[in-house]
Amino acid sequence: MIRAGLAALMLLAGPVVAQGVAEPEGYRGQPYRAPVPETLAGAVVVDAKAAHVLWQRGEVAFVDVLPRAPKPANLPAGTIWRDKPRLSIPGAVWLPNTGYERIAPETEAYLREGLAEATGGDPGHPVLFFCLEDCWMSWNAAKRALEMGYSEVYWFPEGTDGWGVEGYPLERVEARPGEPGT
Repeated sequence: MIRAGLAALMLLAGPVVAQGVAEPEGYRGQPYRAPVPETLAGAVVVDAKAAHVLWQRGEVAFVDVLPRAPKPANLPAGTIWRDKPRLSIPGAVWLPNTGYERIAPETEAYLREGLAEATGGDPGHPVLFFCLEDCWMSWNAAKRALEMGYSEVYWFPEGTDGWGVEGYPLERVEARPGEPGT
């Protein structure tokens, strides 16, 4: 039902990305910040305006997969490390480090648990993935969700960069508890 209305909106909005990048067969590795494809097989690709409509309706779980900046290994003893704050789409669940090409079993479990929590355990519940503009992390995570059996997956390749350009609100979010390695 959401998809039908969104399809009409997307026809009016035009193409999201026009860079001629082909979808890889598997997951994409480095560099993660690079032009992305126009498509993700099995998912609906949305631009900022369409993502905003979905956000306003409140029926779609928004999942931010921006990786957490790693603590530098060469910090002097006693140095206090503070994570960089993440400004994200209000209400989104932040599941950092789940969009890499290869993830550890613990990270995959963290993604599964986070998605189950965000969707009420319903793989038919709509879910939208994002990160930053031209970031393969969200493409990889959305592809994983499809492979996990989620049937209504949206991919927002403009991420918080495109969201912010449109003047839509951003707020500080904290990563979902249980993140491996923290």
